[in-house]
Amino acid sequence: MIFDRFVASPEELVRKRINRAPLPALAFGLPWITIMLASMASFSPVIASAPVLPPLAYMMLLAWRTMRPGILPLWAGLPLGFFDDLYSGQTFGSGIVLWSATMLAMEVIDERFLWRGFVQDWLAASGLITIYLVLCAILSGLATGYPLPLVIGPQLLLSLALYPAVTSIVALLDRIRLLPLKRL
Repeated sequence: MIFDRFVASPEELVRKRINRAPLPALAFGLPWITIMLASMASFSPVIASAPVLPPLAYMMLLAWRTMRPGILPLWAGLPLGFFDDLYSGQTFGSGIVLWSATMLAMEVIDERFLWRGFVQDWLAASGLITIYLVLCAILSGLATGYPLPLVIGPQLLLSLALYPAVTSIVALLDRIRLLPLKRL
């Protein structure tokens, strides 16, 4: 019949879904783009006398690294830290050094603890976030002339409390990243 070529059989529908891979640009680019967009979130017009906004880009980096260890290469801390330095307002170079050191630390954690759960990931991320915030406060205190580590208490507590929400967002983005799409 004339209409048979417009109606797909069940085998053709199954065949269209088999051997479908995610888009390479989406599969490899989404972690980079989300971390860069989170770096730009600190560029928002929030005015505060003390640091309150958690380092969302750094938390996204940790979440992507703990969920998918092989998705970001070891050298990814350098360009992502550079991009974060442009938007965060920190002393230039602090993001490059601290993000690269974080990627090295996460590599050591991955080699040391092969089987981890969410609690171990949260503890590792909490330790790294604490070290990152304290070192950023010390570096910015050196640039301004007075130390700031005592002021970061609310920012630290908010960062540690929001880390599970960030990992949930990254898990959702990971599912979107792996959708078998032909094109965007």
